[in-house]
Amino acid sequence: MIETVSFWKILWEYCRQRRKLLCLLLVLAAINGFLFAVYHLEWEALWYMLLLWAVVGLIAAVIDFWLFYSRHKKLESLRANIRYTLEELPQPRNLIEADYDDALRAVFSEKQRVESAADQEKGAMLEYYTLWAHQIKTPIAALRLLLQSEETEWSRDALAELFRVEQYVEMVLSYLRLGSTTNDFVIQEYPLEGIVRQAVRKYAPLFIRKKIQLEMEPLPSKVLTDEKWLCFVVEQILSNALKYTPKGKITIREEPGKALVIEDTGIGIAPEDLPRIFEKGFTGRNGREDKRATGLGLYLCREVLQKLSHKMRIDSQPGKGTQVRVLLNQVELGKE
Repeated sequence: MIETVSFWKILWEYCRQRRKLLCLLLVLAAINGFLFAVYHLEWEALWYMLLLWAVVGLIAAVIDFWLFYSRHKKLESLRANIRYTLEELPQPRNLIEADYDDALRAVFSEKQRVESAADQEKGAMLEYYTLWAHQIKTPIAALRLLLQSEETEWSRDALAELFRVEQYVEMVLSYLRLGSTTNDFVIQEYPLEGIVRQAVRKYAPLFIRKKIQLEMEPLPSKVLTDEKWLCFVVEQILSNALKYTPKGKITIREEPGKALVIEDTGIGIAPEDLPRIFEKGFTGRNGREDKRATGLGLYLCREVLQKLSHKMRIDSQPGKGTQVRVLLNQVELGKE
């Protein structure tokens, strides 16, 4: 955010910069007064001369201040675009300003070179990890087929862990997509219940395995959103609810105003952790005890919802459970 300098502050700065010239004029006026006194000249002539100096000096000062003020305003308006170009910088008026201009352009050129190198390196890294995330899906799918051919307790345990691996891979892909300069958002109206049921079906084996009861009320609303990304958010919320609910139930309902509520009866979140749960990499007390938390799930949820113009609020009490509200009426995007 660019802070605008007030007119009076600019005027004060102008006077401060011109203080040496003002002092010189006062010294010259004092010398003239001394000479008039020594040679016994008419004081009336001195007053006329000082008045003439004052009028000419005032006109020159007003013109000079206007140029100073205009130059400052132009530079102030350029601060927002200085990252992209220096072409609109005012021309230097003297040697010192020319030296500053050359130094600024040299720094800007080096900054562009460093940013270009960093962007290329980041692009290569994103390309590699995206390729890796897609390639790793092939052995995961093959392993799933092998495990599904058996019906043993060991194979069911292995399938559950494999499901966790798949979720981490999906999280990596989502993280990479959000960090890219392009996006694949498709904004249109979708039935909320259809999106939620996709996530519920995906986590159905975990509900059964952990013996967690699911209560899902009708979700009649249609929401203006992106189906895939909102489904990702719901999946992350359900994943956290299942992870931190050793027993009990998870309730999904809709409140007035298109607010999707997902509530669990799990271990809850410590009060001191609540203000930081959306921070990147923050795991909190529960994550430190779990040892496997990444601190990315809720961070990604917040980033996705911000891009979709939705909001998210979490209320929780330790030992009583957590209530997550996704506010879906906060949309200012046009349909495609």
